[in-house]
Amino acid sequence: MESNTISGWFKKVGAAAICGSAIFAIAAATSDGAGTQTWNIDPVHSNISFSARHMMISDVRGEFDKFSGTITANDNDPKSVEIMATIDATSINTRSDKRDADLKSPNFLDVAKYPTMTFKSTKIEQEGDSKWKVIGDLTLHGVTKPVTLEVTGPSPEIKAMGSVRRGASATTTINRQDFGISFNKTLDSGGMVVGNDVPISIDVEAVKQAAK
Repeated sequence: MESNTISGWFKKVGAAAICGSAIFAIAAATSDGAGTQTWNIDPVHSNISFSARHMMISDVRGEFDKFSGTITANDNDPKSVEIMATIDATSINTRSDKRDADLKSPNFLDVAKYPTMTFKSTKIEQEGDSKWKVIGDLTLHGVTKPVTLEVTGPSPEIKAMGSVRRGASATTTINRQDFGISFNKTLDSGGMVVGNDVPISIDVEAVKQAAK
């Protein structure tokens, strides 16, 4: 049976899976009100993955291995839902040490200067049955831009492994040029080595925090 408090993230307003591996240490502003609920993202059972076009012929896929986060809401107040996320940019993993080193370098993420990415929700809109649009600010490579997550869920609450859990998934696409990641090379045959559009896919399992 679904929770009556904000129907567990979405029923009246929605909440999201965060971008995701970040999609992302995720921390949310919380209220001290008696009705405040906090859901902590379980990084062991969540995933933030991405892809990028390589030489205009294939997609290279990767993920972020380290992230954390919370989703909070105050009773039945839709406006109180807040999602914040932090992803460890140094944890990027594309299954190639050489490629990962290049992605961490100043050519791309420049993790020595910008070791983390963050996301903070600013607005949530219902799109349909179990469909939500979560708008928020993504800070990547030292640049903050609004992004929109298309969210599906959440799943019904279940009690497992000693805690109450729910799941949701989200997708979005960003243009890396918007965040100042502009390095590229031109192919002899024309076109570029790396595409600009980066699709992101997030799957989140969250654990309800016990009331204090």
